[in-house]
Amino acid sequence: MRNRWLRVLLPAVVVLVWLVGAAVGGPTFGRLEEVSSNDQASFLPRSAESTAAGELQQRFSDSDAIPAVIVAESDAAIDPRDLGPYADLGATLGQVEGLEPPAEGAPAVAGPIPSEDGFAVQYIAFVSSDAELAEVVGELRTVLTDELPDGVSGYVTGPAGFTNDLVDAFGGIDGILLGVALGAVFLILLAVYRSVVLPFLVLLTSVFALSTSILLVFWLAKLDWIQLSGQSQGILSILVIGAATDYALLLVARFREALAEHGTRWEAMRVAYRGAVEPIVASGATVILGLLCLLFSDLNSNKSLGPIAAIGIVFSLGAALSLLPAFLLLFGRAAFWPLVPRYNPELATVVPPHHGRHAAPTASGPETGLERLRGIWRSVALLVARRPRVLWVVSLLVLVAGALGLTQLQASGVPQSALILAPSNAVDGQEALGRHFDAGSGSPVYVVAPEADRETAFDTVTAQEGISEAALTADPTGAAVVEDGRVLISGTLAYQADSGQAEDVVRDLRAALDDASPDSLVGGVTAVAVDTNDTALADLVKIIPIVLAVILVVLIILLRSVVAPVLLVASVALSNATALGVSALVFNNVFGFEGADASVPLFAFVFLVALGVDYNIFLMTRVREESLRIGTRPGILRGLGVTGGVITSAGVVLAATFAALGVIPILFLAQIAFIVAFGVLLDTVLVRSLLIPALAYDIGPGIWWPSPLGKVASPR
Repeated sequence: MRNRWLRVLLPAVVVLVWLVGAAVGGPTFGRLEEVSSNDQASFLPRSAESTAAGELQQRFSDSDAIPAVIVAESDAAIDPRDLGPYADLGATLGQVEGLEPPAEGAPAVAGPIPSEDGFAVQYIAFVSSDAELAEVVGELRTVLTDELPDGVSGYVTGPAGFTNDLVDAFGGIDGILLGVALGAVFLILLAVYRSVVLPFLVLLTSVFALSTSILLVFWLAKLDWIQLSGQSQGILSILVIGAATDYALLLVARFREALAEHGTRWEAMRVAYRGAVEPIVASGATVILGLLCLLFSDLNSNKSLGPIAAIGIVFSLGAALSLLPAFLLLFGRAAFWPLVPRYNPELATVVPPHHGRHAAPTASGPETGLERLRGIWRSVALLVARRPRVLWVVSLLVLVAGALGLTQLQASGVPQSALILAPSNAVDGQEALGRHFDAGSGSPVYVVAPEADRETAFDTVTAQEGISEAALTADPTGAAVVEDGRVLISGTLAYQADSGQAEDVVRDLRAALDDASPDSLVGGVTAVAVDTNDTALADLVKIIPIVLAVILVVLIILLRSVVAPVLLVASVALSNATALGVSALVFNNVFGFEGADASVPLFAFVFLVALGVDYNIFLMTRVREESLRIGTRPGILRGLGVTGGVITSAGVVLAATFAALGVIPILFLAQIAFIVAFGVLLDTVLVRSLLIPALAYDIGPGIWWPSPLGKVASPR
């Protein structure tokens, strides 16, 4: 009786503990904005030139207000004699609460400044850093809507406008993103298991893992130990849901299989847990270590994502190995209702066929979608046995052909106006600004130069092609302002501040100043973009070898082999290259994207390699288990047949969850969504199902070298 109560009480306590954690952590979703920042400048290391220039630039102003560029564009030319109402509009805009003058005696809104073509006027407003940006920008846009006459369109763009619209675009992360992701996972689980109860148990496992991980991430960000952004928040949600579901599927598949061979749920769970814990822990550890390699990044947005995502995986592992088993023990066979697996004593004594040519023991009872998938992959296993070399050669050629598309990948950064995929007043305003003014108005290039080089630096800025005009920061008397022996020069770009042409101007200006005034520093919005892209590309070159080395070591320890891990890592790296190559062709020719963020290849690599190895771990740990019993080649066939269904289901789930990122209208997230979703499916269907099994079958026992298992002869 005591054991019976213990077996009920223990799972109930585990569920209660997770429930409390989720209840506390769940409401924290709504508070993440308090500790989240999407300011690109804050992602750069202190060693970046634009960072150093920005710190020096702040000494020349008592205000840290965010500039907003306001544009009024008319369908007809504006007569200079009719500028009176526009002057009144400037005064009305200046009354918006939350604006502050950039300097003592200066207006909070400068303008109107008419364009040379006479079709637009421009204002520069300064939003206080203490004000609620969304409220101020919203009120400015409301004033334009109410005050501008018919035939005149008003826009609020510049740093304040873009920041506001980016925050709006990220606004769906907590609600829409989670709803789409969880809905997709629920439908897939329903189709695979045809169970009403099980999908809810798996989803609860994922949601509880996410809610508790969010609680820890929130407090770490609040203590300034990590830097949270909108993109890392979205990736965390998707990663936890996808990973927790994948680990859950592996345990559920083992549990359902064990229920057919064991009469009690506790004995079935003991067998299932023993078979699933090693690949789940190994997979989780691989992903965690791969993500933590991002700590070697110089770009703070990359560096912070590493521990944030790793925390999510830790909680995914914890939930899959504690909460889900507790759920399954409480519900038992009823978890699979209405297709309840029945106990069949005869299955416990069945010896697997030597060559894997017959069906492996499965849960007795009505056939589920998972069993149908298993049947398909047993057919694939027979194909692997008949034509291994043809399969792996053809698979390899397909991957190489797709990887050739890498030459079309444009991952050197994109204009800020291209980051927002939804309608944006700031984007429209930037286009209007470029039609009538110097496109860089409101976002100048700043040069902090030694006072001794004032004239030389000023002449260099003025002479730089792509800069329409330059000005030296001066006091009300006209004398140059000097701070710590330095002067501040601002230059207006002829191009949009976030464009590739503007970045080229900054690079050329830096090169010219290196000769004319070596101690001068170039900063501003465009310089921040240049340094961000350069740092992201440097991170890519540095981190890729580290991630591959770490994953290789983990696989060597897990599989007690060298040959198999080398082939697994190489195959996943090639799969990543193929996913990026195909994605580049799709981005350029189907979606018409202007390019990709410089961090996209690195994030895609880390996710695809770490998560792609997951499925190879699921496969090869089962293959090794079977090889110890029946030999390598039969073990490969049986391992493929038994794991094919659950791994395919897991791959589809993970692809669907990452695809959900596409509902957030941010270019970076949309590209990550497509690359990872496509890459996971590619790895699941082609690499793990055909290339690796066929290559391993062709090599035979040598795949386990130098393990003693590799010395055991295996019949074909």
